[in-house]
Amino acid sequence: MRRIMKVTALIMAGGKGERFWPRSRVNLPKQFLSLTDDGKTMIQLTVERIRPLVELEDIYIATNKDYKPLVLEQLPGIPEENILCEPIGRNTAPCIGLGAIHIAKKYEDALMMVLPSDHLIKYNTMFVNTLSEGCAVAEKGANLVTIGITPDYPETGYGYIKFNSDKTDGQAYEVERFVEKPSLEVAKEYLATEEYLWNSGMFVWKISTILDNLKKYMGSTYEGLMKIKDAIGTPEEDIVLENIFPTFQSESIDYGIMEKASNIYILPGVFGWDDVGSWLAVGRIKKSNENGNVVNGNIITINSKNNIIEGSQKLIATVGIEDLIIVDTEDATLICNKNSAGDIKKVLENLKICNRDEYI
Repeated sequence: MRRIMKVTALIMAGGKGERFWPRSRVNLPKQFLSLTDDGKTMIQLTVERIRPLVELEDIYIATNKDYKPLVLEQLPGIPEENILCEPIGRNTAPCIGLGAIHIAKKYEDALMMVLPSDHLIKYNTMFVNTLSEGCAVAEKGANLVTIGITPDYPETGYGYIKFNSDKTDGQAYEVERFVEKPSLEVAKEYLATEEYLWNSGMFVWKISTILDNLKKYMGSTYEGLMKIKDAIGTPEEDIVLENIFPTFQSESIDYGIMEKASNIYILPGVFGWDDVGSWLAVGRIKKSNENGNVVNGNIITINSKNNIIEGSQKLIATVGIEDLIIVDTEDATLICNKNSAGDIKKVLENLKICNRDEYI
């Protein structure tokens, strides 16, 4: 199907990346770090891979004002007016709404892709083809399209989406329901049915479609967004945003819209996706040596197996260790069992309690 609508994109880049401490900090979160061998940061890779579909002037970055200088530095081709600074984090529904009204101010209607800034994709061409198909489905009627990841193991850290294989639109399946992160036993059941995909947090829809759904299911947020939209481009824009946005209820797009709306379709994605949720992802992204160690920096390992070791200039020497994550920065060192990678956030909680903000 030949597309006639303008394609735009909103990249969400406001996260703190706490599970990547101590490299990810409040002033330099995960999306602005390079975790791949090419030296490019995650947000740079996100913009680069969608360029076959979207012009730079139609890519919008949702972040907060503290990260605006980082966005300008790392993405010099993005117009400054396309960097949307949320006064406060209000989850994904208000964030997407803010992006939608800015695009609606520019175009009467357009296709809008919504993407996280901190995922990695191995096969870019397959990814672009999937998004292109998503655009074709979203352009028809009032369809909301999400990209699901074909699961290859029973993951308990992701939400799942159940689809109906008998109801299709092109390569997309009709969504039956969104489900929360399951227990291991339930995740195994989902995998066995072959009727569930991982929820990737990537979406495609028309601006008119998402605004109609915000009006229908999140009325007070929609009303506030319309007031912000009226102020875009005026001297009052910043103050209206600062006054209204914090009043929005903090709500995810899944809970606020997708679990209630109709006409939802899902495209299975098979393009080497990784949400890079913790340091364990580095073990999946980077090549390991003959002992299963993934090392970066000035490292010597002796009788050490299956470790992830991230250093800098300082020599790190390990002897007789297994299944550890070691991350050394200028002012902090993390030593963590791989099985406890999800608990790294607790270090930050402890630092906050102790008022040791210089390490956060």
